[in-house]
Amino acid sequence: MANSIIDLAHLVKKFGEQTVLKDINFAVTPGEIVGLIGPSGAGKSTVIKLALGMEMADSGTATIFGQTMPNRKLLAHIGYMAQNDALYESLSGQENLVFFAKMKGLPKATLAQAIAYVAAVVDLTADLDKRVSGYSGGMKRRLSLAIALLGQPELLILDEPTVGIDPALRRQVWRELNKIRDAGRSILITTHVMDEAELADRVALLLGGDVIAFNTPTQLKQQYQVATIEAVFLKAEGVQL
Repeated sequence: MANSIIDLAHLVKKFGEQTVLKDINFAVTPGEIVGLIGPSGAGKSTVIKLALGMEMADSGTATIFGQTMPNRKLLAHIGYMAQNDALYESLSGQENLVFFAKMKGLPKATLAQAIAYVAAVVDLTADLDKRVSGYSGGMKRRLSLAIALLGQPELLILDEPTVGIDPALRRQVWRELNKIRDAGRSILITTHVMDEAELADRVALLLGGDVIAFNTPTQLKQQYQVATIEAVFLKAEGVQL
């Protein structure tokens, strides 16, 4: 698809005899939030790893910014938050942020300001000097999200970013994501929180190794003749409503 930030075409992924992803096709365009939803074990994280070139597809292509992945040079333009927190537990939150900011090549002059901004977004300002080994699970998720937001990347890929985050902070995070989208940057987010899927511009529904529907939340609800994305999801799974 022309002008796509992410373009996934006919991706197939097997683990041994098992075909986890059969034929994945969808795109993320500039200035939109795409929600990738599906049951646990549907392969959402695998889709993300293929998009980023962290796993190799058995067939099909993944392109980001028009370049075939994997492509290490592009990683500087992508803010990625994995499902499992990759943090330095022996360092403080501040030290983690400084380390990753330098890795991303943030200029020294704006480093402190950039760190202060992302820490405020995820409500960690008061805890930055604490060692990460003493953080709760939710605090670690918030720190991982702050790291992904560093440097205002053109593309954010967030794997279950709001797990373990309280509802008020979740709203704050979504306000920030909307700001990023409105600035013309793009976001791919996986979630199993169905009311969050309603907040995406378009939703890709992953089931049985395929994207079985990809549309705006409103159009999906019309297509399945239901009132919520959760009901779309249940109906797609064959649950009698």
